[in-house]
Amino acid sequence: MAQERAPLRLGSVAPNFDAQTSNGPITFHDFIGDSWAILFSHPDDFTPICTTELGAFAKLEPEFTARGVKLIGLSANGVESHHAWIKDIDEVTGSKLQFPIVADPERKVAYAYDMVDYQDTTNVDTKGQALTIRSVFIIDPSKKIRLIMSYPASTGRNTAEVLRVVDALQTTDKHGVTCPINWLPGDDVVVPPPVSTEDAQKKFGEVRTVKPYLRFTNVKKE
Repeated sequence: MAQERAPLRLGSVAPNFDAQTSNGPITFHDFIGDSWAILFSHPDDFTPICTTELGAFAKLEPEFTARGVKLIGLSANGVESHHAWIKDIDEVTGSKLQFPIVADPERKVAYAYDMVDYQDTTNVDTKGQALTIRSVFIIDPSKKIRLIMSYPASTGRNTAEVLRVVDALQTTDKHGVTCPINWLPGDDVVVPPPVSTEDAQKKFGEVRTVKPYLRFTNVKKE
């Protein structure tokens, strides 16, 4: 009886893996290096929603690169299929896709990251194998998972939201603050409850107190 894999949670070390990609072979942790990384999966090559998503991520890649973030996609197909699909993606969306797409025809990475839809039994390929759902993992330079989002195969993701979360994570790591609903760079941030108002004022300057547990301040946008 196979040993069950521990579930991935925020703070878990992202599983390492060796794989072929559209840009050649990689070892995932080596690929990340000292950068942040976003690993996002797709059900299948040459599918409509996936095509729009990969084109959108490719267009936004310079913004991620400016933040020290590497993009890497995954689809349950081989490398030759990926290369042909990338031509379609660039043609349809006007992108110039540069980041690697992992070839995962045996679903090894998909199962390691629990990217499989157990509810929708129709989400399978022609061989009856489960296809991957639209998962997103934001991984920091220490290889820790910082965010997990999972979308059904029927629903495309929001690239602006993925970028927003990267900005929020990097801001909170750097300044020791937290980010409220709909936060964007330049907006006020929240002083964590364990930090006294006096200490927050010394560190940040002005602190706006709404409630004793809800205090806002601002950090410089860089």
